Amino acid sequence: MANEAIHGFLRLPQVLRLVPVGKSCWWRGCQTGRFPKPVKLGRCTMWRAEDIRTLIEQIEKGEHQ
Repeated sequence: MANEAIHGFLRLPQVLRLVPVGKSCWWRGCQTGRFPKPVKLGRCTMWRAEDIRTLIEQIEKGEHQ
């Protein structure tokens, strides 16, 4: 995540560059709680960068489902 912002928000294409899953798999994971829930900012759907960073760290440690 060196090239992405540590703080702030990420849009779906940015998230999918960091987490190698398909779009439909990502949305299904958000619905089931496997992945972080999105935040709505106006009409935009985004994810907190800290949540994505935490998810990546959990995956690297083998702690994620």
